[in-house]
This record gives sequence, C-alpha cells and structure tokens, in this order.
Amino acid sequence: MNEKPPRVTVKTLQAMKRKGQRISMLTAYDYPTAKMLDEAKVDCILVGDSLGMVVQGKSTTIPVTLEEMIYHGEMVARATDRAMVIVDLPFPVGQLSIAHTVESAANIMKRTQCQAVKMEGGHQQAAAIRALVDAGIPTIAHIGLRPQSVHALGGYRVQRDADQLMTDAKAAEQSGAFAVLIECVPPDLAKLATEQLSVPTIGIGAGPHCDGQVLVTNDMLGWNSGYVPKFVRRYADLRSEAAKAAKQFCEDVQKGTFPSAEESFGS
Repeated sequence: MNEKPPRVTVKTLQAMKRKGQRISMLTAYDYPTAKMLDEAKVDCILVGDSLGMVVQGKSTTIPVTLEEMIYHGEMVARATDRAMVIVDLPFPVGQLSIAHTVESAANIMKRTQCQAVKMEGGHQQAAAIRALVDAGIPTIAHIGLRPQSVHALGGYRVQRDADQLMTDAKAAEQSGAFAVLIECVPPDLAKLATEQLSVPTIGIGAGPHCDGQVLVTNDMLGWNSGYVPKFVRRYADLRSEAAKAAKQFCEDVQKGTFPSAEESFGS
C-alpha cells in the first residue's frame, strides 16, 4: 500500500528559502487539474480568483464571490495529498472589517480543507493579515500589481514604485505573512524584496530572482483563449490539440465511423 507523501507546509517553504531551493506554484480550479499538478509534485497549488477570467470568461477578478472560491477550493483540496493548497480571498473580503475578513477566511479553511489563504495588499492590510495569523490561518500577502485593485491602479500595469513595494513587503512580513507573492514588478525590485525578506517570495512577472514562481496553469498549458501576458512561458499547446480532437470527432460522427463495433456493446 502506497503511503501518502508528506504535505508541503509553511515550515517546508521556509526551509526551501534557507536552502536556496526554488518553490513551484501553479493554479487549479477543479479536481482533475489539481490531481495532475499534485502528482507532478508542484509545491503549492493556488485556487486563484483568476478563475473569474480563466474559467468564467469575465474581464476582471472582481465579480468572483466567496461561495465560488469555496466551491472551487474544495474540489482542489480534495484532489491533493502533497501540495499546499492556497485559496484566494476574493474582493472585497480583505477590504472590509477585520472581523469579516477573519470570518470569511475561516469559512474557506473549514469548508475547503485548504492549508492557507492569500490576500491582496501590504501595509494597508497589515492589521487584517495579523488578525488572520493570530486566528491560526496561514496567510500569503499579494503585492505589486493587485488585480482586485485594477481600476484604482489604472489597469494591468508594471508596478515600479520601489518605496511602495518595500513598504508593503515589510509590512506583510512583520504582520506574520508566511510568504509574499509579487506580481508584475521589474526584476531588480523583486530581487531587493527577496534579499531583504526572511519569508519566501513568489514571483509572477517579477523576474528570476524570487524564491519561487507561479503561473496560471491554463496559460502555461496553452489551454486558454484571448490575451496571454508577456511573462508566460507556454509549455504546451493543449487548446490546438483539443480543437483537432473535437473536429475529428465531429467528422467521425458525420461519416458514421464512430462508434465502431469495438466501441459498442454486443447483444
């Protein structure tokens, strides 16, 4: 009987940073994708509110609800044995009262059985991060480009304010965040943050110097439609392959070659 592998924990990621081992993180929104990523030994699986754009076809992440995060998070957590599963706090959970933030995060933890949550924000959300950590909820802070604040930031733009980035990064660390996700900043700023923080940094569009990297799995696999960010490396082209398969299926059905005798039940 195969024993389950040890679960990646906060301590695992801290040890990886100390040893200079890079952390891998990918997104998942459903059971089969999460199962595949877990078997591939991805360190962390993020149930991102990016599901609003990737799965639901919306233009931003803002409309995603708490119930939707729980629905997708439960599927992903149930599929995993090894990876740390992290679920996003959707807008505006992190922008409301601290009591509401803690209650929402606790609801996510209880109903999904995930291992951590992620909240956008730095120094402005420091008190909320501290409250989450004090409540026993492991928390990742998300700084740099914050998609939930896309309208306030003036669009999906590279964030170049070094003072703002370091203020947010240090506030997140001091508040107890066990890692900091840094999105869409120049590599030198991400390098500075990585060197000055004792907690791991996870980059997306932040260059090669972070302690780990995260991508949206659909982007990485070419299983998407529409805009693909510059920082994405496409490791496969599943959409084209799937389209070919669907077209072939239609042709086989129209020609009457599917199903064959081998694909049918005998009398």
